[in-house]
Amino acid sequence: MPVSLNEGRLIFQFPDDAIVSQYDDWAFYRNQFNSCFGGTKAIDLLYVDAEATWLIEVKDYRTNRRTKAIDLGSEVATKVRDTLAGLVAAKSNANEHQERRWARQALAKRRINVVLHLEQPIKHSKLFPRVVDPANLKIKLGQTLSAVDAHPKIVDQHNLSANMSWTVTG
Repeated sequence: MPVSLNEGRLIFQFPDDAIVSQYDDWAFYRNQFNSCFGGTKAIDLLYVDAEATWLIEVKDYRTNRRTKAIDLGSEVATKVRDTLAGLVAAKSNANEHQERRWARQALAKRRINVVLHLEQPIKHSKLFPRVVDPANLKIKLGQTLSAVDAHPKIVDQHNLSANMSWTVTG
């Protein structure tokens, strides 16, 4: 049976043997790591497959406008950085055995893939404008995150890459 995770109004379905978790809900992140360094940020989903670790940030602007002042690319880059630091700490210091194991498995992979799952209004208007041009954002993320993933992906539920073994509905 596939593993399903809800992120807002979106439902992510992963293969039944998936190592997948909502990282920002980990007890380690919430209770131990989040207060470090004056506060940290976290990506939404952590998925480990046979080849790579996937850091998936989910943004859905179909019904709500973006209100944060920080640039979306900078926000994603900060979340990736803080999540990687959190995984390193969780590998040894998480109180929950499952979270320690997930962190070890995530850090053992040879490749880290960064994915921004970005839903924007199909028909944009003044009330619900396009938040960002995905092509420009992809260039910025590629430059900012080049040491982690030189080719980050920006997808929505209708254009997942062929090497992504999950589906999204909602």
